Amino acid sequence: MSRRQPGSARDLAELIFGYGIILLVLWVPEHLQRILSPIALLATLLIVLILRQSRDELGFGLRGLVPSLWIFLAATVLAALSILLAKTAGTLHPLYAGDAPHVIGYVLWTIYQQFLLQDYFMPRLTRLLPAKQSAISLAAVLFAAAHLPNLVLTAATLVWGAVSCALFLKYRNIYVLGIAQGLLGLCFAICVPDALHHHMRVGLGYLNYHGTQPSP
Repeated sequence: MSRRQPGSARDLAELIFGYGIILLVLWVPEHLQRILSPIALLATLLIVLILRQSRDELGFGLRGLVPSLWIFLAATVLAALSILLAKTAGTLHPLYAGDAPHVIGYVLWTIYQQFLLQDYFMPRLTRLLPAKQSAISLAAVLFAAAHLPNLVLTAATLVWGAVSCALFLKYRNIYVLGIAQGLLGLCFAICVPDALHHHMRVGLGYLNYHGTQPSP
């Protein structure tokens, strides 16, 4: 295991740049998002890959895969219980028309979110802050704040952000965390009334959301 290195001005600059460009994408009109999103994705990806870390270090190897499978099982149980509770409470509703083809895309997106959180933000926060717990807490706050002004999603991602960072430090596997997040996100989408989470939108999209009728 590599020795912990102190933070640098470069770490701080990359942290500000990465978070700034993500917020920019979230708070510009949709036609600009289509242009800026690939740029933000590619820029953050290159900044991580330029360090030439191994797949195991990045969490894309087999390291920790089997021991961490309980996370997916726990997420499945939590999702099932949430669906039963939502059905009892009368808040359970289907995904909207046209969403089914995007489920795989959504899970791929949650895997990339975990990549950003664990491989871009956490290493820099860990080097800049005196304790790992401080890095976990701030990473969770940044992750949650990116989901504003969607308050219910912000609260959920604050908890998940802290939990997923702690789990990654233990198991170092992006796949399980990303898929678990995707499962929990889809469960959240159908269990929480759409009037509260605005079809899981954040940033400007949340404010501009007008709602649609659910498909049969």
